Amino acid sequence: MRYIGSKKLLVPDIVKLLDSKKLLKKNLTLFDAFCGTGSVSDALKDSFNIVVNDNLNWCTIYTKGCLCGRDCEFKKLGFDPFDFFNSNKDEIEGFFFKNYSPGGSKRMYFSIENAKRIDYFRRKIEYWKKKDLILEDEYHYLLSCLIESVSHVSNTAGVYGAFLKHWDSRAKKPIKFKKIISNDASHHDLKFYNDKIEKIISDVDCDVIYLDPPYTQNQYGTQYHLLETLILNDNPKISPITGSRNTGPMRSDWSKKYKAQILFDRILAKTKAKYVLFSYIDDPTTWGGIMSKSFIEASLKRYGKKNTYTCKKINYKKYRNWRTNTTKEHFEYLYFIEKKDLQDVNYESPLNYIGSKSKMIEDIKKNLPNDVKSFVDAFGGGFNVGINLNSNKIIYNDINYFVKQILESFLVHDTYEYLMYVNRIIKKFGLVKSNSENYLKARKYFNDLPVAKKDPRFLYAIILYGYQQQMRFNGNHDFNNPVGMRWFNDKVLEKLISFSRVMKEKSITFETLDYVKFLKKIPKDAFLYFDPPYMLTTGSYNDGKRGFLGWTKELEKEFLTIVDKLNKNKHKFMISYILQHKGKNNKEVKLWVKNKGYLLINLKPKPGTNRKEVLIVNYVPKISAHYNKK
Repeated sequence: MRYIGSKKLLVPDIVKLLDSKKLLKKNLTLFDAFCGTGSVSDALKDSFNIVVNDNLNWCTIYTKGCLCGRDCEFKKLGFDPFDFFNSNKDEIEGFFFKNYSPGGSKRMYFSIENAKRIDYFRRKIEYWKKKDLILEDEYHYLLSCLIESVSHVSNTAGVYGAFLKHWDSRAKKPIKFKKIISNDASHHDLKFYNDKIEKIISDVDCDVIYLDPPYTQNQYGTQYHLLETLILNDNPKISPITGSRNTGPMRSDWSKKYKAQILFDRILAKTKAKYVLFSYIDDPTTWGGIMSKSFIEASLKRYGKKNTYTCKKINYKKYRNWRTNTTKEHFEYLYFIEKKDLQDVNYESPLNYIGSKSKMIEDIKKNLPNDVKSFVDAFGGGFNVGINLNSNKIIYNDINYFVKQILESFLVHDTYEYLMYVNRIIKKFGLVKSNSENYLKARKYFNDLPVAKKDPRFLYAIILYGYQQQMRFNGNHDFNNPVGMRWFNDKVLEKLISFSRVMKEKSITFETLDYVKFLKKIPKDAFLYFDPPYMLTTGSYNDGKRGFLGWTKELEKEFLTIVDKLNKNKHKFMISYILQHKGKNNKEVKLWVKNKGYLLINLKPKPGTNRKEVLIVNYVPKISAHYNKK
């Protein structure tokens, strides 16, 4: 069977990798989510329980034939159907004769004789099924053998998007009803789906998921429309030129830039599998590759346990034919992870916000109370903390309304449309790293817009090409960050996609108030998290020069007084703070903690920083081994 993207030659590498991970166990279930022609499922059917899926009907049927054919005995039929078909010369002038041969059209998919035979085979198989002469597995096996037989006499270049304008020698040969050549090993439990993976991913129980999505812009439904019609046997309306059925239901978003990345993130997050095996190609020039290797790696490392990420590079030389450019190397990549528990997956804000707590998420989560129903992020910043909590309700606040607007835009806009908008801005202004002229034009254009027309998505697109991708404004609230060496790269893309998905799955409310006014609106049962500006460090958010209120000793004292009042009102709270930095000590806050009897949790310094972060809480955390009252 000729099939684009077939993994038949990759099977030995897949088996070797699974064996190295000690996963070739017969009590495990493998989900072949894009089965194609079933080469991977067929090779592994004696090692796993198999769950098969494909968006195309004919692929599912063909794979069933590969997996079940060994056990088809045709006892009810009473004779060998292969001998029967190949020993007679019966013909029917049916749908294929009328539409895919010169007998009834100008289309040259099949010779007149072969088209008549195909119609006969298809009708006879359907007759046997209706008369209950063959079992369900036998029916599917015969259909898969018909697909195999058709592929040997089609007047095409291997796919069915178009026919050749001359008769290929193989198309002139009379069709024979062929058996599928498959693995003779016995199969274990088999389950089959026929749907888009994104619709069923949460429902499929499995231990290992194997992902082999399309990696080109070519739609498989278009390329194999004829086989879909052959299997469905529904005599559809077809295109007057190509003879193609309506391929809309078969179209895959995996063949579209950004939509493929969005789907990949969703699949990784929602699959029940403990292990993920993924094959893809990264070569957008010749072979395709809508998702880059760097995006794939970032996604898999987010969802995979530490040190389980594996990437095996397989030279594509063995897949080449004489038409392929031999001067360039091509590679298939085989990826593997052992998944984290979903509650252990941390998401990162796509905003590079100064003071981000992205490296402290684990410390914060570990030291929370047991049950936080309403979580209040009073100095929300880039929202790295709130986004990673499983509270029933999350309330975000930050006085910088630009930050709030951008974060809210991730929530309210469809992620694909968001990315397309950002991409249009980048192209319109020619934004590239280090191009100061184009960057300043875009920045000025945004700053000159009336307030009502300042789309936060536009601002975000500019931020991506600014210095360290920071958010800086002058006293008039004009964006004034200079050009930088960064750009809209794949790591940022991965953050935005995963972050946006999680935001849409949570109950989040956004506010942009001075925190004192904001605290008057919080629910009575709210848990309060504070990440205020630090007196010992100065950033663009607390220097008082950016059109927003700075942070002073007086404001710090006011903050401590407010926290005390919250404590008296039985609100549980957590404060992120720095008490030591570059030889300086915040003695006032240290004394306040001691006098009030709050708990001080000293955190280990994070890699790449010498800052000594602490957490201050008014309760006993879930993990209290590292706190002290000193």
